[in-house]
Amino acid sequence: MKTVAKKTDLKQKLIDHFETYRKDIFQNDTSYISEVRTRAFNRFKEVGFPTSAEERWRNTDLGKTLKHHYEFVNAPSNELIDVDKVLRCEVPDFDTELISLYNGWYLSKNGLLLKQANGTIIGSLAKALKEYPELVEKYLTLCSNENRNGLDVLNTALAQDGIFIYVPDGVHVDKTIQMVNMINLEEKLFVQNRNLIIIGKDSHLRLVHCDDSLNHQVSFSNTLTEIFLEENASIDHYKLQNINDNSTLISSTYFYQENNSRISTNAIVLNGGLIRNDVHVNINGTNCDANIYGLYLVDKEQHVDNQVYIDHLKPHSISNELFKGIIDDQAKAVFNGHVKVHKDAQKTNAFQINKNILLTDKAVVNTKPFLEIYADDVKCSHGATVGQLDANAMFYIRSRGISEENARMLLMYAFAAEVINKIAIQALRYRIDDLVKKRLRGELSVCDQCVLNCRTKENTVSFEIDMTKI
Repeated sequence: MKTVAKKTDLKQKLIDHFETYRKDIFQNDTSYISEVRTRAFNRFKEVGFPTSAEERWRNTDLGKTLKHHYEFVNAPSNELIDVDKVLRCEVPDFDTELISLYNGWYLSKNGLLLKQANGTIIGSLAKALKEYPELVEKYLTLCSNENRNGLDVLNTALAQDGIFIYVPDGVHVDKTIQMVNMINLEEKLFVQNRNLIIIGKDSHLRLVHCDDSLNHQVSFSNTLTEIFLEENASIDHYKLQNINDNSTLISSTYFYQENNSRISTNAIVLNGGLIRNDVHVNINGTNCDANIYGLYLVDKEQHVDNQVYIDHLKPHSISNELFKGIIDDQAKAVFNGHVKVHKDAQKTNAFQINKNILLTDKAVVNTKPFLEIYADDVKCSHGATVGQLDANAMFYIRSRGISEENARMLLMYAFAAEVINKIAIQALRYRIDDLVKKRLRGELSVCDQCVLNCRTKENTVSFEIDMTKI
């Protein structure tokens, strides 16, 4: 494993790293991608890391994160890794196509890039760039343009590998694909992952994206995912995040929709030091549906930030946002939902809601749902709530002979269940249901293995509540 130790000013170290290891970074690039990298690098030199002076970052401060001395893994590990052991995911009745990034590099026992009988291609983005350069060039960076924030352009400049998935026209991928992004290094790691998913016309994909850490070391993951849906394509997308309390995860996801396409994406945040999810939806077609859901459970001094931007460019489309959070101890949560309806996007329906429960006086949430509308024939609404557990509901449940602790647990679970029930994959919904119960009990911090590896048939989580008394 080739690592590079860094100095103090992280921005300058990254600039030095780019210049020193330019040949390694550019090794798989076409001339076009090299030009894109260079422009992104120059943009990063200009803007640097986002700061709280920027409106979209004013409630999330990266200052503490940026002070660490990070190392980079510049090449895949040469050590022999037991893929089956590392990716162990003992979830009953949940059969997936399991692929992974390990410390920023693609890891698989089946090779770097596989083409299935139905034409679907799954594997390493670096390998795909070598074998299918025209396909990768056509889509890469179209959504995440070069004028985005400093972390996006940094990813464009430095990312060397990631996940590549291509679903050709008319293909419904039967097996769910599970992407696991794992960090496991004794040193503090700064990693850039770039994922590209292309779903052809009349095609469908189910994708589960897990972010996991296998130890308690400090790390900084800057991940950018671009998902393209051609005409009449659809995706069910689930993001599960359970990293250690010392780590930072910045996850930016760009969706690009053509006519009659549908997305459903659901981000479940179970644990992490600092997590920020940026979701950008570009509705560039008519008769599109976009459903964006999120649930975040944070405690101690954890920080979670959800930023959602939906751009309605064409008429006759629907977007719907539902985010819920439970914030305990001194944790902080941020929600910023921005829906923009352009002049030509008539007959648009757009709805957004953010609901939060604060369990202590020191827990904090900053919420800002926002509509920007230039069309006159639309149905749009937004709202936010921040409060404590309902005292009347607590009294009612306790009057049925239920203890205060279990009554609190039941109310919190009922609050979270609305988002959990949006999960269309039954086996996955059951597992997330159990994970949330564990998290609400304080039993779940960071898993030893895959984020889903916390239940077996012999170890079922349940509340000790006699439901017949309610």
